[in-house]
Amino acid sequence: MKKIINPWEGMPGYNCIGCSPDHPFGFHLHFYEDGDDIVSQWQPTPDFQGWVNTLHGGIQALLLDEICGWVVTRKLQTAGVTSRMETRYKRPVSTSEPMLTLRAHIVEQRRNIVTIEATLSDSTGKVCTEATCTYFAFPKEKAERDMHFKECATEEE
Repeated sequence: MKKIINPWEGMPGYNCIGCSPDHPFGFHLHFYEDGDDIVSQWQPTPDFQGWVNTLHGGIQALLLDEICGWVVTRKLQTAGVTSRMETRYKRPVSTSEPMLTLRAHIVEQRRNIVTIEATLSDSTGKVCTEATCTYFAFPKEKAERDMHFKECATEEE
């Protein structure tokens, strides 16, 4: 797997709750490219519970939406926004899990509309949550002008 360099790191005003390393209570996610997939890992804590010892469903959706956005960033070399998200909760996620794995990839692209499938798995590899996100990918000129996007490389590039 190749570690993806965050193209916005150090930019004034960049404070994404999912991936900014400086967000005071953010998730500080890092992303990796594994073939067609983008992968990340995150360790939950009781701070993010809904029910006792159970990761809040909204947090699960946030994690899946975030990794889908990074699919657009890395694979399409642009920025985008979520226009639709369908989330399927298959089994509870414990806040005491040692590590969760997020994985996502493009399943379809029609012009600027991109369909991405994502999974959230527990430390044993069981898929707990699935999502299908529809993203609107910005034209590269708009991403550069409005989102300050230049490129999304890996450490090996």
